[in-house]
Amino acid sequence: MSIRLLHVDAFADAPFTGNPAVVCLLDGARPVDWMQALAAELNQPAAVFVVASVDGFAVRWFSPAAELTLCGHGTLAAAHALWETARLPRAAGARFTTRSGVLSAAWRDGWIAIDLPAEVAAPASPPVGLLDALGAKARWVGRNRLDYVVELDDETAVRTLVPNLGELAAFDTRGVIVTARAASAGVDFVSRFFAPRVGIPEDAVTGSAHCCLAPLWAARLGTSSLTARQLSARGGVVRASVEADRVVLSGQALTVLRGQID
Repeated sequence: MSIRLLHVDAFADAPFTGNPAVVCLLDGARPVDWMQALAAELNQPAAVFVVASVDGFAVRWFSPAAELTLCGHGTLAAAHALWETARLPRAAGARFTTRSGVLSAAWRDGWIAIDLPAEVAAPASPPVGLLDALGAKARWVGRNRLDYVVELDDETAVRTLVPNLGELAAFDTRGVIVTARAASAGVDFVSRFFAPRVGIPEDAVTGSAHCCLAPLWAARLGTSSLTARQLSARGGVVRASVEADRVVLSGQALTVLRGQID
């Protein structure tokens, strides 16, 4: 049976912006080696494998190099694909069983809201060489179960950063989040995300990074509702709401390509 594929730009309001993910709508479980091989073949930041289950859908995410523990833009793309293909009515919302627990998605006035676990970072000393590899001077450094997060002085420092990706790949972490308070009107904070160790030199718009950044900036700014911009070349806007130990991220999505595997 053919497998339907949708190439979705997530956290995007126009084609070729936001973060691309290929959603693979499966008719049943597939071996991990097969999913990883297909993710490498597709060579996108995330390949998202979706299988119907008794209580919703099972979802697994893969970069070209590794299975991912949490992928926000892949979750958003999966919900978009299920609604667009009428596998799920938009009014019903979506429920996903994943490596990071049960996640959900809801349609809200043209935006997709995904409910994810907060990934709070604790203050940490950077490993020797990390800041040199980034080429940055840090105001603050933290660590959660996935990544290091490095706060810089301002938006310009984040925007102009040119890290040594080869050196960053040597550190035992999924990735490095770089962030600062925004200078732009209507935006609370900005970020970039580098994950060469898992095959993503710089990610375009990283949902899981905002599970860390939203609690961090909520505490810094004294508000639970924030708007963020990721300063990658493609760029994207993320709305975030911190709710106890959960983070609700909202973004837009559109399908730019459709295909199938026979």
